[in-house]
Amino acid sequence: MGSIAENIRSVRERIARAAERAGRRPEDILLVGASKMNDAAACREAVAAGIDALGENRVQEMTEKLAQHAYDGAPVHFIGHLQRNKVRQVVGNVSLIHSAGSLELLEEIDRQAKKRGLVQDVLLEVNIGREASKSGFDPDALFDAAARAREFEAVRVLGLMAIPPAAEEPHGNFRYFEKVCRLSVDIAENLYDNGFEYLSMGMSDDFEDAIAAGANMVRVGSAIFGHRPYQTTTGGFT
Repeated sequence: MGSIAENIRSVRERIARAAERAGRRPEDILLVGASKMNDAAACREAVAAGIDALGENRVQEMTEKLAQHAYDGAPVHFIGHLQRNKVRQVVGNVSLIHSAGSLELLEEIDRQAKKRGLVQDVLLEVNIGREASKSGFDPDALFDAAARAREFEAVRVLGLMAIPPAAEEPHGNFRYFEKVCRLSVDIAENLYDNGFEYLSMGMSDDFEDAIAAGANMVRVGSAIFGHRPYQTTTGGFT
């Protein structure tokens, strides 16, 4: 692996090629650096190299890095599973929550945002593979959930996010990405006056396929920061 700056350049080149193959503009694809288990110095290096945003999975780690000014100069997103009892630590401290995957969670985000006198931007997480181990709305319940989400005064839904099942073969997730894109188009057209801004899909191993299917925000970890220690034994994802 090269330096973080070199890796970001390489990822952006891959994004550009994928976008061009899909007839899209590379500059319309936002690159979120998934910085879990990387220190403040690594985050600062990514910011200096022009990352569009940094994404954190763990509330405690995010809070510590905020105190260290790790994200100064770039937006920070929360991209991991969010427990209701930790919502208050996230709302108002991030520009976007990717993982709003239940009405109960949306309700708590709304409650905490009202306390702070702000509107929190979120993405609705869809459990596109219907996996018991993952959070998110069932695809069949997503439309109704999106309609309900419009009623929250302090929550603004800007799109969808999905993490498909682990692919067993190359391009194995493309069909899931296509399904999420269709859901996004349907909900945006019928409920949000085509106001969705983001479709967050794709990680280090499959973001080109996600872009081909319609993603305009990709969450890339290991291709930027290198593999985390646990990935060598458990096949962790980024």
